[in-house]
Amino acid sequence: MALVTSREMFAKALKSDYAVGAFNVNNMEIIQGIVDAAKIENAPLILQVSAGARKYAKPVYLVKLVEAAIKDSGLDIVLHLDHGEDFDICRKCVDDGFTSVMIDGSKYPFEENIALTRQVVEYAHAKGVVVEAELGKLAGIEDNIKVDARSATFTDPDEAAEFVERTGVDSLAISIGTSHGAYKFKGDPYLDFERLQTISKLIPDTPLVLHGASTVLPEFVELCNMYGGNIPGAQGVPEEMIRTAAKYGVCKVNIDTDLRLAMTAEIRRIFAEQPSEFDPRKYLGPGRDAIQKMVQHKIKNVLGASNRR
Repeated sequence: MALVTSREMFAKALKSDYAVGAFNVNNMEIIQGIVDAAKIENAPLILQVSAGARKYAKPVYLVKLVEAAIKDSGLDIVLHLDHGEDFDICRKCVDDGFTSVMIDGSKYPFEENIALTRQVVEYAHAKGVVVEAELGKLAGIEDNIKVDARSATFTDPDEAAEFVERTGVDSLAISIGTSHGAYKFKGDPYLDFERLQTISKLIPDTPLVLHGASTVLPEFVELCNMYGGNIPGAQGVPEEMIRTAAKYGVCKVNIDTDLRLAMTAEIRRIFAEQPSEFDPRKYLGPGRDAIQKMVQHKIKNVLGASNRR
């Protein structure tokens, strides 16, 4: 039981047809719900921290909470920086004890993305930390990520092969049609599996990462709205599409929006049914339970990662 890198997890996933869940965390209850689910399902686990989470909870608190979760659960856990925007934030997270960092240079031209990623790889690898990078640009809004549909670009397979070779990056986040946030598709859901297969064949030993992969289950949107919310209907990524992606080299699937919806729906229910409640334990506890159920569903039915630890 320790903080570990994703190398062994991804090596196992590459040889099979499942993906490791990477769940965004913001506070103690979210961490507890995710970790309890992974323990029950005996699944590999990545906990990841966004720029917004670092600002909200502070890195030192999050690191110590994850260390406590490891001690309590007996699980090996990867602590990952999600969407590091520059070298400095990646360096700080490496120095703070993160075992994996993502440098997101997708907003830059190809050569600049390579140079920035290579800089992070050299620093992180010297400290025994693995690096994820991104090529292609996902649409959507999540924390500090804001990309409109017109600016989104799919990952070019040939560029992906060149990028991995020249940077030495450990895993690559690709764009094949998913998007950040809840509102992913205006029409029928579409992921470019042909592109995914081509990329996987060109870089067969490189674990691929799928961002923006929440399924946005309608029941949680309905629950949020039932108890005073105003969340429009959202079309997430169908679960069968995530399962298909895991067959073609996708080893890591990021999940955040679904966690937010599950927890928020349960907390809104508590306040609607017990409007005088003011004990945080009485609404954060049920919120934690909702997180656990959601993550168990993801691990077992979407990622296929139960009993893969």
